[in-house]
Amino acid sequence: MTQTLLQELQKHPFVAEFKPEHLATLASLASHVTFAADQVIFKEGDDYSVFYLLGEGMVALELEQPGAVIRVQTLYRGDELDWSALLPHAGKHFQARALTPVTALAFEGDELLATCKRDTEFGLAFMLRLMGVVSERLRATRLQLLDMYSPVARRAGA
Repeated sequence: MTQTLLQELQKHPFVAEFKPEHLATLASLASHVTFAADQVIFKEGDDYSVFYLLGEGMVALELEQPGAVIRVQTLYRGDELDWSALLPHAGKHFQARALTPVTALAFEGDELLATCKRDTEFGLAFMLRLMGVVSERLRATRLQLLDMYSPVARRAGA
């Protein structure tokens, strides 16, 4: 089973620069999961700690407001979901919902964090890559906010 997970993991962009031994470590922690279209993966506020590498499908990150659900971002094949899983008891800031059937590799946050602490070379490689994901998400959110609230967007009727 781990060999199959390793082969699937090797195709994901998140691990493109990982050493073979780091890929093997990560594969040993992986499990394969699926979500049906419209299934809620986790809700805002949940103390839920699973990190996902998306295979097939699309996932919406959403904010629930009274009478409305606001989509903050859409994640696709090759994206990562729930980087905060490595922050114990942080609570989720968004709701994640499958927009289409989704396949993913899942990693329990507690196990992943313990492995990062035990194997510091793996941990550093994983955390540096994860910081790249966080940085990209912040950049995308910044661009979205600029698009929504810029004077040009207001003039255009947005």
